[in-house]
Amino acid sequence: MAQITYKDAGVNISANTRWVTAIASAMKSTYGPRVVADRHGGFAGLFRLDYDEQLFRRNYAKPVLVACTDGVGTKVLIALEMKKLDTIGIDLVAMNVNDLITVGAEPLLFLDYLAVSKLDPQRLRDVVEGIAAGCRESGCALLGGETAEMPDMYQPGELDLAGFSVGVVEHGKAIDGSRVNRDDVIIGLPSSGVHSNGYSLVRKVIAESGVKLTDYCDGLGETLGEAVLRPTRIYVRQVQHVLNAYKRIQVVTGMAHVTGGGLKENIARILPANCDAILKKKSWFIPPIFDFLANHGIRTAEMYKVFNMGVGFVLIVRPRFANSVMRRLEEIGESPVQMGVVKRGAQKVVIR
Repeated sequence: MAQITYKDAGVNISANTRWVTAIASAMKSTYGPRVVADRHGGFAGLFRLDYDEQLFRRNYAKPVLVACTDGVGTKVLIALEMKKLDTIGIDLVAMNVNDLITVGAEPLLFLDYLAVSKLDPQRLRDVVEGIAAGCRESGCALLGGETAEMPDMYQPGELDLAGFSVGVVEHGKAIDGSRVNRDDVIIGLPSSGVHSNGYSLVRKVIAESGVKLTDYCDGLGETLGEAVLRPTRIYVRQVQHVLNAYKRIQVVTGMAHVTGGGLKENIARILPANCDAILKKKSWFIPPIFDFLANHGIRTAEMYKVFNMGVGFVLIVRPRFANSVMRRLEEIGESPVQMGVVKRGAQKVVIR
């Protein structure tokens, strides 16, 4: 009987070992002083929650860990078709840390799971470099991950990825929307476009439109592929800048990451049962990619049900602090908009 090896079954252990070594520099570029980085390639990563050295002092009296997981969905298929894999890693981090910060948490660490048909280090390095870039932007360490080579699960050239993020918030300071009250002001932070949800619908519209991803579109000012592949914005720096400015009082009463379900569903998730959010539709800019999608067959109601429509993150703040929060966001280069107010109601979001 012929001897069969793991390599014969389509999995190259030696290639995986070389891959782990190849991505070490990208991972280490995300390390801060709390990472215990004595060696790379162990079974698990080590991270200090508190760090006592005066220069980097960051201690919690009653820490509460916050965790979430997410993926990029079928946006990966567009990245593969465009042969551009350096941005979906940023998307992956953004989809996780943007969820994490809605409760006021500080992102600490990130783990990734990358599944492929065949390990191609040259091609996949772009994905990991993107993940590392997202981690650096959000201030969290890429502490570890898993790359699974599964030729029986994926066709040649296919890949999928998921991420896992862990953060921390001081007990009693988590922001969950329970303090939202009438007359609170709703502040929106612009999105960069579609971000990373609704891509099954996006891809269906593109397929039926007859427009190719490589086609330049006058209304977009770029190719269609560039518009739909633009990475999700990361809002960690903006949110932390606001929260750090008001450490003694809770000015921010609720926050929402606008993903699947659009503005209505995601803002409703942080409203008390006796409150409505009234949004002024003309108060924010809607990127042209949404006009493209609407002009190729998606009804307005469906657009607002699925997509962020130009607002990627929402903060609800006490009315007397609204202007100061706006100024603090503007001073770090953000372009916030006062897009609505909270009124008495029944946990609904109304766009007028």
